[in-house]
Amino acid sequence: VQLQASGGGLAQAGGSLRLSCAASGFTFSNYGMGWFRQAPGKERKFVVSISRSGDISYAPDSEKDRFTISRDNAKNAVYLRMNSLKPEDTAVYYCARSKANVRRATLPFDFGYWGQGTLVTVSS
Repeated sequence: VQLQASGGGLAQAGGSLRLSCAASGFTFSNYGMGWFRQAPGKERKFVVSISRSGDISYAPDSEKDRFTISRDNAKNAVYLRMNSLKPEDTAVYYCARSKANVRRATLPFDFGYWGQGTLVTVSS
């Protein structure tokens, strides 16, 4: 299993970024996918996840309006669109693959594989 996140970088507050995660080594459409982030000195935090087919997404209320997850099962890829960025969104963002048979993956324990992360820095 390999998960390769990309698309991070420097953005200004109020701007947008789109992260991508390329998956390989497994049948992509059989697993839910998610994004987490970890700010310096803080614990890894759930951002959003998406079901195997892409028809259902899960996100904390605090993220729903700004962060959108999508997936393309034909391309084995999952995306995170981040709008109205804030300096507090600065973090390393990780994509993750859910464990088998987990229908509603929202906790770190629900995920079995993690990508290497991509750094997002939001300047004020």
